[in-house]
Amino acid sequence: MFYHALQVDEPRCIGCSRCMKTCPTEAIRIYGGKASIQEHRCIDCGKCYEVCPAQAIAIKDDDFESIHNYPHSVALLPAVFMGQFPDEISVSRVYATLQELGFAHVMEVESAAMIYADAKNKYALSHADRYPLISSFCPAIVRLIQIKYPSLTENVMPIKVPLDLSAMYAVAELQRRGVPREEIGLFYITPCAAKIAAVKAPVGEERSLIDGVINMNLLYNRVYKHIKDMGKNHQYPPQSRQRLSADAILSTLTNGERRICAAKRSYAIDGIQNVMDFLDKLENEEVEGVQFLELRACDQSCAGALLSCDNRFLCGERMYARARKAAERERNGEMPRDREMDKYKEYLIENSLVDEVEPRSMMVLDTDISKALEKMEKIERMKVHLPQIDCGVCGAPTCEAFATDVVCQRADLHRCVFYRIHLEQTGKMQLAEGAANMMRVWGKDRINGDIEM
Repeated sequence: MFYHALQVDEPRCIGCSRCMKTCPTEAIRIYGGKASIQEHRCIDCGKCYEVCPAQAIAIKDDDFESIHNYPHSVALLPAVFMGQFPDEISVSRVYATLQELGFAHVMEVESAAMIYADAKNKYALSHADRYPLISSFCPAIVRLIQIKYPSLTENVMPIKVPLDLSAMYAVAELQRRGVPREEIGLFYITPCAAKIAAVKAPVGEERSLIDGVINMNLLYNRVYKHIKDMGKNHQYPPQSRQRLSADAILSTLTNGERRICAAKRSYAIDGIQNVMDFLDKLENEEVEGVQFLELRACDQSCAGALLSCDNRFLCGERMYARARKAAERERNGEMPRDREMDKYKEYLIENSLVDEVEPRSMMVLDTDISKALEKMEKIERMKVHLPQIDCGVCGAPTCEAFATDVVCQRADLHRCVFYRIHLEQTGKMQLAEGAANMMRVWGKDRINGDIEM
C-alpha cells in the first residue's frame, strides 16, 4: 500500500460529497454520512482538500519542533516558498529568519535543478527506445501513472528529483566538514501533500534521506509573523547563501523542466485533468514523435500547489521577477552560487538512479486472471441496468465506480436509489428497508423531519 498524507477528519466531515465528485481517480466514497478514502486509488493530489468546505481533509506532516532534535538541522526549501513573500521581504531576510527560528542551515532544493537536468539528459541518450520519457518531478503524477496508466510506467524516468539530490549534497558536505550523520536532520518544507507521501514512501527507493516534512503554509505564517514582530530595523546576521540561476528558479514552474531539457520535441502540461486528458491520448497512441513530457498535477505547477499561501499567479510572477534579476547578474558575469554544487556533480549523477517505477493498477479486480475477467463481465452487465447519470446518491462518484464496488463486494446493490425504486414498485422491497439503505450511506440526520412550506 502507498503511504498517504491525506486523511478524513470524520468529526468535521459533513458528507457533502464535493470531494467525491472532484477526485480525479475516484478514490472517495460516502458511507455513514462521512467521506472515506480508498487507499489503493488515492494519489495524494489534494483536490479533495481544495474543495472541502468544512476543512475535513487533514494533512499529516511533521512537527516543526522536531528540528531541535538535531544539532545540524537543514531546511530544504522549494523556490516557491520565496515566492510567497511580498517584494519588500528579501530572500536573505527569509534565510536569516529561518535560522533565528532554529534551523542551523538553509538551502533551496532548486540548487540541484541543473544537475537534475543533466542526469535526465544523460538518461535520455541511452533510453531513446522509451520515448516519450516522462519526468518524475511531480510525485502525484508518478502515482497517477502507476495506478491509472500502468502501461506507461516504463516511460517514467527513474531519477532522483532535486529534493533528493540536494539532500545527498547536504549530507556529503556536512560530513566533509566533520559532522556525524546522526547529528544531521534534513527537513523539507513541502508545498503539497504528494511530496509528503513521496518522502515517507519513496517510489523506487527503500527509504528517503529526509528526516521530516514541514507544512509550507504553516512555516510561512511562522516566518512572516517573526519578520513583522522583529520590525524593519531588526539587524539580521549576514548570510552566505546559494544564489540560484534563473533556470534553477523557474525549474519548478510550468515549462521549467522543458526549457532546460535536450529533447527536440517536448510538452509541458499542468493541471491534473489536463494531464489525464493527454495521457489518455498517449495511451491510445494518438500522440507521436514527442520525446519528453513535463507533467504537473497543479495548475501553474508548484506555484499553485496545495499548501501555497498566496495566489498562484502572484507567486509565479514574483519568481519570474527573481529570475530576471538572476539573469541580469549572470549577464554581468556573476557566477550563480548553485554551481557550487558542481564539485559533487559526478557523485550526484552517478547515484541519481532509482529502481524502475512499478505499476500498481487500481483496476486489478483479482490476482487470478480468469476471476478478474469474470468480474469485468459482471461489471459490464451491471452497468447496463444502472441509470448512467452518475448522481452519486449511492455514495460512489459514478455508476461504473459503483458497479465495480458491488462486484468487488465493497458495496451493496441496494444503495442505488433507482434500483431501490424498482424493487419497491415490484413489491420486492419495503419503503422502510429502502430508507434504511439510504441512511446507511448518508447518515440518519439526512432523512429526518418534515419540511414546512
